Amino acid sequence: MPTRLFPAFAVASLLGLALASAAVSYGAASLMQQKAAAREVASAAGEITASVSPAENTANDKGKSTTGLPLPRFVTLKADKVNVRRGPSSDHPVAFMFQRKGMPVEITAEFENWRKIRDSDGAEGWILQSMLSGRRNAYVAAWSGNGEALDLHDAPKAQSGVSARLSPGVLASIGTCDGRWCEISTGDYDGYARQDRLWGVYPGETVD
Repeated sequence: MPTRLFPAFAVASLLGLALASAAVSYGAASLMQQKAAAREVASAAGEITASVSPAENTANDKGKSTTGLPLPRFVTLKADKVNVRRGPSSDHPVAFMFQRKGMPVEITAEFENWRKIRDSDGAEGWILQSMLSGRRNAYVAAWSGNGEALDLHDAPKAQSGVSARLSPGVLASIGTCDGRWCEISTGDYDGYARQDRLWGVYPGETVD
């Protein structure tokens, strides 16, 4: 009896092994297909990310300067209308537009002939270097909600005479700064203003 059943048992065992092997192979193949599909999805996602914001991968956003000039630093706009793009190339869409010549902006990164800038409201984007000037201007700032007018003094001393009072948002041209006071001019007025009330020059920075 056992001698008659052994071949059948062997055949059944071999058949079971074959089925198990096929199942494993199928499972492995299925897993490989799933991984391949996952790689395709990940690759596609990477392509989408790159096409939307390649600046994050290619631009210099780590405080290193390609020009040798310090980062960050203040500059001004050369034209009345300047496009600000989402990345450092003309292929990137325009995020917004500046419409005020002489407006101070802060360069925070560089990539080839593009500069990443930030305005006084914190908005950021990329501008062609040719649209920027090294001329220094500043806004009368309203730090911490301070809406008080800024006194324009006759000398860099708080006790000196006041020739004008400038409201927050007034744009002025910077002459010199000693770290505490800046000599500025706006309209028909010129004089000295507290440096810590100006956006367009850093506290403690000297400007010749």
